[in-house]
Amino acid sequence: MTASKKPEHHPEDFGLDVTRGDDDVFRWFLLVYLLGKPIQSGVAVQTWRLFVERGLDTPWAIVDASDYALSRLFVEGKYTRYNHVMTAALKRCMQQLIQMYDGSLTLLIDSSADQDECTRRLREFHGVGPKTAEIFMRDIDELFARRVE
Repeated sequence: MTASKKPEHHPEDFGLDVTRGDDDVFRWFLLVYLLGKPIQSGVAVQTWRLFVERGLDTPWAIVDASDYALSRLFVEGKYTRYNHVMTAALKRCMQQLIQMYDGSLTLLIDSSADQDECTRRLREFHGVGPKTAEIFMRDIDELFARRVE
């Protein structure tokens, strides 16, 4: 019996175009952040859709949301045992993004000398491990390619 392979997600699967600008780059990062946690990918995607539907799809909106509202959203998305942990982790990550890069992942990408530096910078964010950074980086190649044109 073979182990089932996790589905591979890409921005375009969710109507995102990372070359369009910071909004879609951030939405992709938020989805990847959720996918990088030890939870079923369907739960992560469902929860991400709730964030987008509720307008919690910018770092500032997430930081400004009450812990209660975020925790309830995670519960609604089926992160029942992780809701408080995820709320605290996501808020901390968003605060770092705002403090370090004015809330802009495009700024992080553009100010990175190369993809290795960008990966290292992503991993400085709370809750971003090697898998999360790898998934995010896999689909932003085009942003680096545009810089050398």
